[in-house]
Amino acid sequence: MPLLRRRTSEEPAGNPEVLVMTMARDEAEMLPRWVRHYSAQVGIENLVVLDDNSTDGSTDDLGCTVHRLPQLPGPGYEGVRMQLLSGLASGFLALYDYVVFVDADEFLLPDPTKHADLPSFLATRRDREVVAPVALNVVHVASLEEPLKADEPVLGQRRFAKFAPLMCKPQVKRVPAAWKWASHGIEAPFEIDPELYMVHLKFADRDALRRVAAHRRALVEADGRAIKSSWSREAEEIVGVLDRATAGVDPDRVPEFNPAEVDLRGIVEHKGGWYRSVGRGQVAALEQQPLCRVPSALLGKV
Repeated sequence: MPLLRRRTSEEPAGNPEVLVMTMARDEAEMLPRWVRHYSAQVGIENLVVLDDNSTDGSTDDLGCTVHRLPQLPGPGYEGVRMQLLSGLASGFLALYDYVVFVDADEFLLPDPTKHADLPSFLATRRDREVVAPVALNVVHVASLEEPLKADEPVLGQRRFAKFAPLMCKPQVKRVPAAWKWASHGIEAPFEIDPELYMVHLKFADRDALRRVAAHRRALVEADGRAIKSSWSREAEEIVGVLDRATAGVDPDRVPEFNPAEVDLRGIVEHKGGWYRSVGRGQVAALEQQPLCRVPSALLGKV
């Protein structure tokens, strides 16, 4: 049976209303950039940050709506997180045309040669109940690039990336279908749209990667959350993966990424009533995917 939409009348003219939310803990380096980016896309009044017990003051004075959560359980953490986010999204669909969930280091960016922003992109996709982006893991090639400057766009300071099929997640939806499997899946069909990028910045700065990886490892040790994910790896192991993945880069021989050259349809798998993106995990993708250049149209963004 098809999912029920919240609107049954004729679709409104103009751009849809879009809410973007994230769930974060101790993301002082990333959250200001997240708020700047999505404020420009949908307006700061349409942003929601769920604070998962931050201790670094990172959710203070963001300017957008912040909801401070009670302590979440360590065992079963991911299931509780998906239930919470899916329930909130279903509620917000009473007020918004689309709800977006992204992590604090994930930045959705429609192809700027075709769309002005996320709402104008979604205005051309009204026939889609769920939309997934083309995901790029932006990487820091330390032999060629300086540490990131917080007050400048990342893309331009960083020019290299690796395509990440598993990260092409169903992050944008207009139906109350539950997210599954750390939001890599959803209880509704979806396609990966070649005109929507997700720029993932976890690996975009070597020093920041070390700090964040050490903090996440400490959370795993403290309460067992995300124990089966890359969070459980030692910080130096994660940094070593980045170093190996970016060693010996000849920039003149790295091709620009072109989504038209990727079989996006083959990434989505139907599994027991729900759909998910599949592929190598974050670390494996970093190790095994070929290096590419960030599309030139995206430089100066994010």
